Order: sequence, then C-alpha cells, then structure tokens
Amino acid sequence: MQGLAKGQRGPNRMQAPAIEAKARGASFLKPLFRDRRIAAGLFLGVGSGMAFPLIYATQSVWLTRAGVPIETIGWLFGLTFPYKLKFLWAPFLDRYDPPLIGAWLGRRRGWILLAQLGVAAGLVGIAFGDPANWLGWTIAFSLALGVAGATQDITVDGWRIAVVSKAELPLMSSWAEIGWRMGTLVAGAGALIVAGEHGWKVAYVVMAAIMFPSMIAAWFAPEPKSDRDPIREPLNFGATIWAPIKDLLDRLGPLGIPILIMIAGFRMSGYVSTAMANPLFVTLHYSDVDIATVVKVYGFWLALGATILGGWMIPRFGLMPTLLFGTVFGSAAHLALAYLALYGDHNDGAYWTFVMAVGIEAFAYAFASIVLITYMSTLTSDGYAASQFALMTSLVALPGNLLAMTSGVAVKAVGFAWFFVGTSVIGIPVALLCGWIWWWQSRQVQSVT
Repeated sequence: MQGLAKGQRGPNRMQAPAIEAKARGASFLKPLFRDRRIAAGLFLGVGSGMAFPLIYATQSVWLTRAGVPIETIGWLFGLTFPYKLKFLWAPFLDRYDPPLIGAWLGRRRGWILLAQLGVAAGLVGIAFGDPANWLGWTIAFSLALGVAGATQDITVDGWRIAVVSKAELPLMSSWAEIGWRMGTLVAGAGALIVAGEHGWKVAYVVMAAIMFPSMIAAWFAPEPKSDRDPIREPLNFGATIWAPIKDLLDRLGPLGIPILIMIAGFRMSGYVSTAMANPLFVTLHYSDVDIATVVKVYGFWLALGATILGGWMIPRFGLMPTLLFGTVFGSAAHLALAYLALYGDHNDGAYWTFVMAVGIEAFAYAFASIVLITYMSTLTSDGYAASQFALMTSLVALPGNLLAMTSGVAVKAVGFAWFFVGTSVIGIPVALLCGWIWWWQSRQVQSVT
C-alpha cells in the first residue's frame, strides 16, 4: 500500500479504491474461498463483533429484567467508553511486538490473540456477577471486557488494512463487516436464546467459549508484510500518539478538520438510538425470544444484505455519493422506532409493526456502517494503519457515547417517541457537511483535470 505523498490531496486517493475495484470487476464470493486473507478477515470479524454487544446492548436486557433503573442503564452505556479512547494505546500496538508470542505470530496477530484471550476472560467474569445485587462486579468486568474488546478491534482493523492493497479494501471491509455482523448475531440472538433457556450466567460462559474459532483464525491468518519491519526507535508517550495524527492531517490537507468533524458526527444518532432500543422493546412487552428472533436474527439478515449492497454500490456510484446516502438513510431510519414507540405495543397486537421498524433500522444502520468503514480505511497510511483507524473509530464513537449516556434521562423526560425523533434530527448537519465535502472534492478534481 502506498500513502499519499506530502502535498497530494485526499480526493484522488479516496476515489482510487472505487475506480480500481470497478476496473477489476472482482467476484464478491470467490475470494472468500480462494484468498486466505479474506477468510481470516471474516472469522476475525466474528470475534470483534461479539465483544461490543455483550458489554451493553445484550447486557441491557439482563439489566432491565434485573430491575436496574432506566436512568442507571442509560449511564451504563459508558461501559463502552474504552472503545472511544482506544486511539490512546493504538500507536503502541503499531510500534511494538507483544510479549512472549510476538516472535511466533508477528506484531498484529500476536496482539489479536492476546486481546481475544482478554475478551474471553472478561465474559467469564461477567457470567459470575449478579447485577441485581452486586452491580459493581458487573461494571468492573464489563470495563475489562471493553478494554480487551477495544484492543481486539484496534489490532484486527490494523491487520485488515495492512494485509491487502487499497484496491482490495472494499472487498476486505465488506467481508470483515459481515463477520462482525455474524458476531453480533451470536452475541445478541445467541446469548438471548441461551439466557432464556439456561440463564445469563451460562449464556456468558458459552459466549466466551465461542471466541475459540476466532483465536484459531488469528493463529493461521497471513502475516502482513509491514509486521516484519523492525521495531522503530522508541518515542515518548506524546510523540507516539501525535505521529499518526500529524501524518493523517498532513495528507488530508485543508479538508482534514472538516473530514474529522464529519466522521465524529456520522454515527452519533445511531449510538444514541441504540442505547434505548432494547429498553424500548422490553417496555413494549416483547419477550427475550421476540427480541432474539426479530432484532438479532431477522435484523442480521437485513444487515447482511445492507453490507453487501454497500460493497456493491461503492465501486459503481463512488465512495462520497454512497457515503452521503448512508448518513441520510441511517439517520432517517430512527423515525421507524419513533413510530414503534407510539403504535408498537405487543399487547395491542402490533408484532408486525415491531418487525417493520426493526427491519428499517437494521438495514439502514448496517448500510451506513459499511460505507463509513470503507471510507475511513481509505484514509489510513501504511505505517499507521491501526493507529489512524482507531483514531477515526474513536471519533465516530466518542460523541455518540457521551450523548447516549444521557439517553435514559431524555426518555424519562420526553418519552420514547420524541427521543427517537430527536436522534433523527441529529443527522441533518452531518449530512450537510458530507455533501459539502463531496462538492469540494469534486471541484478540486475538476480543477486538476
């Protein structure tokens, strides 16, 4: 992979993956069976997808049924905070080999395996907690799970970006996202079904055991060439963190700050909405089986379709047009949950309203996510892949996470319906900024040609 030379503007580079992918016309399915990198990306994505829902989204059902107050549940969205701060330690994972196993597996794969072991340990710790009577235990192990899961994301994303060329990134990103969706299905529907039959303790132990295939994938995944580079000279803490940020801003030029602001706001409405989705479903009298079947299983297949659609649209319509469509679609979809809050009570026979609202939300969220992931992947440079992608994903998550922590208070003040209307409105300025960036880039390309 080649980064931008200093002074070269971002627009040409951002469009390059789409142009090259279209020229190649590569099959979507064949590489999964013929390219070990793509297959490994799928299975590593599964492991990444499992950790995050089990910190809060799935666990919020457990917390709600345990009688934890809705305001407290809203504040506990902060348990995912390590995902928002992962850019602080990502540069060190780019620079240094892990202890003990680094010589065998290489830098990125070694950190992946250590992080996966940490995820499994965190899940077992949560399993032996009791949020109804000992919430502190649950919080402590959830935070530990968050740190391990965030580290896993850093290293998997760095491996995914470093192991393929820029032209192959849309394909790799799509399959990694499909794996991530499969992981969320297991951690969502799977955990809910097991919890309904055998209790939450068994469910979390089973989730820990299911991490094993992803560990096998980490062991046998190809090693990126950049992992063989010698460890760079040590820098102080501040310089280590600042180096990838400076590299990113230098390459993006005058669009650097607007692009980072757009990234920061892109999924804000989605994070805030997600925090109260499961509490809404429980309030509307839907059972754990209903939530598992509709939200997790049915939602998974729609999300899978949206991911494939996003991967198909990017090389055909361009990255920026697809990105703009994604932010508008993703934000507007929250209105379906507002409608559900008004007319979707299970006791009133509104099951199909529930199915419709969940379907719209799941499809839109997944579409916006894969487009954003591909966009951010094209912005990274070779030597700082994990650091820069972690920085951008932290920017995506941090504002939404902070706002989501107040979601329970907001719902109590205005009700579920107006809450979800508000989450849709959040997306309007982000869409306007995305449109402006697209216009600016198009103007720059025209001036060059």
